[in-house]
Amino acid sequence: MEIPRTGVPEALANRLSMAEQHDYLRSRRSVLRGGLLVGAAVAAGPAFLPGIAYAEGSQVTPTARHLAFGRNPRTEMRVGWQVPTPVRKPFVRVGADPKHLSQRIPAEVRALHSEVPGVIAPYDQYYLHADLCGLHPGRTYYYSVGHEGFDGTAVSTFRTAPARWLPTRPFTFTAFGDQGVSTDALAENGVVAQQNPVFHLLAGDIAYADPNGAGKPIGGKPDADHDTFDPKVWDAYLTQIEPVASKVPWMVATGNHDMEALYTDNGYGGQTARWDFPGNGPASCPTVYSFIYGNVGVISLDANDVSNEIPHNLGYSQGSQTAWLKRRLAYLRSQPDVDFIVVFFHHCAYSTTKNHASEGGVRDQWTPLFDRYEVDLVINGHNHVYERSDAMRAGQVKTEVPIGGIVRPDRDGTVYATCGSAGRSLYAFPAPDSYAGHEIPLREVPSYYWAKGGAKVTETVAWSRVRYTGYAFIALDVQPAFFGGKSTITVRCVTNHGQEIDRFVIERRAGLHAGIGLDLGGDLGDL
Repeated sequence: MEIPRTGVPEALANRLSMAEQHDYLRSRRSVLRGGLLVGAAVAAGPAFLPGIAYAEGSQVTPTARHLAFGRNPRTEMRVGWQVPTPVRKPFVRVGADPKHLSQRIPAEVRALHSEVPGVIAPYDQYYLHADLCGLHPGRTYYYSVGHEGFDGTAVSTFRTAPARWLPTRPFTFTAFGDQGVSTDALAENGVVAQQNPVFHLLAGDIAYADPNGAGKPIGGKPDADHDTFDPKVWDAYLTQIEPVASKVPWMVATGNHDMEALYTDNGYGGQTARWDFPGNGPASCPTVYSFIYGNVGVISLDANDVSNEIPHNLGYSQGSQTAWLKRRLAYLRSQPDVDFIVVFFHHCAYSTTKNHASEGGVRDQWTPLFDRYEVDLVINGHNHVYERSDAMRAGQVKTEVPIGGIVRPDRDGTVYATCGSAGRSLYAFPAPDSYAGHEIPLREVPSYYWAKGGAKVTETVAWSRVRYTGYAFIALDVQPAFFGGKSTITVRCVTNHGQEIDRFVIERRAGLHAGIGLDLGGDLGDL
């Protein structure tokens, strides 16, 4: 029997992969619209779209400016923004002096058309992107965006990453996951901005244009067999983050709510149209990447590739992401000026909430690599709470890390922090909250993890050190040191009211860890 809302056979609805859903949706819509494939993102679009009706430029105002690092954060910055209708000759100007910006640098158009007959009315979105290259490390730059007939927005600013091989000044970066559009999300953005971060990490589930996030076919209303999707939510989200993201590179990972079968077979055509990614990950995973800022190496992964819980993209990279992760960890650990490695992605290796708990696919495929290369911190979302583990090795607590404690990852293990409490409705724990000023000693918490085939395996865990049911994010204060000195990251969990509810320190001797678990096989790309 076919379901009229989608035309997807009911017997298949629960087991269609992203690629299969994309093929089905593609067959239901017209093939061409103004020279563009309907529903597809223009991955490398022109600055001019043939056959499109253009509005008078002076009547169109750019919105939703957001920054991202390029392949080399020391010399490259990427600027993205949005317009409600096509414009001619979009551009960005940039300079070291706000009164003397450069000539117009052409921008690229990436268009999305969203339409499913009887379900999603036709809707077009236009995203503009410009690459700024040849910048100087550690410099403040000013920029403005515009198009023919609109000479430019108010000037905004950004700062490139510091030069490598030199001790850098202290800096702060921030992280959270699972944001969406809400007053709580807006409040959290404001407190994030108060930390003056040099970049921000978002560990998946970004806007919630698909509020169901089960990876199922799109239907007219939510039910057991279908997700819903509203592309206009992205307009609201990008406008919401603009006050911060127009000044701070907003580096995102993909979560289960970010798989959108409407655009491409892997579900990420919408993401690559809206966002800029460094582009140095495996070819099969467009949203996977790595970068170095100061003495911190950062890796962003796509946990949909290894998820037993939501398997609609399970194994889509055919192992290439995990192979790339091993090479990238080896590369970062071989660099004498990279003291710390921070990895972020969506599904949790270790969490105890009643909603999602822990992802066995992550534990099976990635945590052994985190152990081997002594990853300092893993940041996840997915569970809408803050939860922090003790230091882990081989799935067990190696060293207890109390609030205010110090961890030496080379000796003590890796800390895992879940911070999916950036704005969506909150989840519950099977045990009482325990955080700074409200500590409840409890060393055994009943929980479960997702095993192969989607089975939920119960377990009682001893690694849940801090639990907080409230909106919060992580601020990481980095204090670099000269070779042989003591480099530290002070990790603070801050609520959207500015209250600190967790703190611990990660410590390493600068430059004395290079070569850990070294295995430099394969093409490492440009970091």
